[in-house]
Amino acid sequence: MTAPDRSAIDAALARRLIDSQCPQWSSLPITAVQLDGWDNRTFRLGSELSVRLPTGPWYAQQVDKEQRWLPVLAPRLPLPIPAPVHRGEPGCGFPYPWSVYRWIDGTPATLAAPADPAAFASALAAFLVALRRVEAAGGPPPGEHNFFRGGPLATYAADTLVAIDALGDAIPRDSALRAWEDALRTTWDRAPVWVHGDVSADNLLVREGRLAAVLDFGSSGVGDPACDTAIAWTFLSDAARARFRAGLDVDDGTWSRGRGWALWKALITLPEALDRGTPEADALRRQIAELVADARAR
Repeated sequence: MTAPDRSAIDAALARRLIDSQCPQWSSLPITAVQLDGWDNRTFRLGSELSVRLPTGPWYAQQVDKEQRWLPVLAPRLPLPIPAPVHRGEPGCGFPYPWSVYRWIDGTPATLAAPADPAAFASALAAFLVALRRVEAAGGPPPGEHNFFRGGPLATYAADTLVAIDALGDAIPRDSALRAWEDALRTTWDRAPVWVHGDVSADNLLVREGRLAAVLDFGSSGVGDPACDTAIAWTFLSDAARARFRAGLDVDDGTWSRGRGWALWKALITLPEALDRGTPEADALRRQIAELVADARAR
């Protein structure tokens, strides 16, 4: 089977897969979710389940990893995470394995701002500390399955430098380059630990104003935890950022590499946003300016 166009990965496909492989759920409605992802398309199945369909071959590598490791991680963490209940097989013209999970109630933090940002940051830090404490032996090392999260930041050095050159005067070029070089000065020289790999506001559920759950472990693995600190600059600010760092208790090098992860993502995303002329471009430019200012102030 060939890879489907992303637009063809829709509720109708999810319906066919469920009906053909999970007839016990054929009577349950399939509906869109409030905030759909890019790596996977997610649909709600009834009131207690969700269907998650990878949109490409790299993302499909994450299915077996999540099926294997999420049940191991869940009892050791202070907040709910997705619980797989079924592994689907390729079929109905869809070439990848897929998953059914327990539904977790809540609203992504991008759509429901936390009532107390500092308390939210503390709760997130506590979750990540607990994740790092889970035994990492045998866990998946960085690779294609998680876009090398937990691996050396230098993996993306070439892409970052190309983006800096391409952006030219659209960003504070020299300051961005210095911030990037600062992030590359240290590496993780300790035993690997568990990382989530994609700690973004889209993957953090809020309920009654508080952090309620952490979603999407597709980029998880074991390695350097610096990548999990990037949210300090992409979503948190001021007192919340300070509370997050205090709760994580990370060294200066890890914090700097986390800044580098956030800078890399903003730099490689900005050119397309500028070409499209979307509001996201202004937000990314502000984020880059804040990142380089933070690096200067360290």
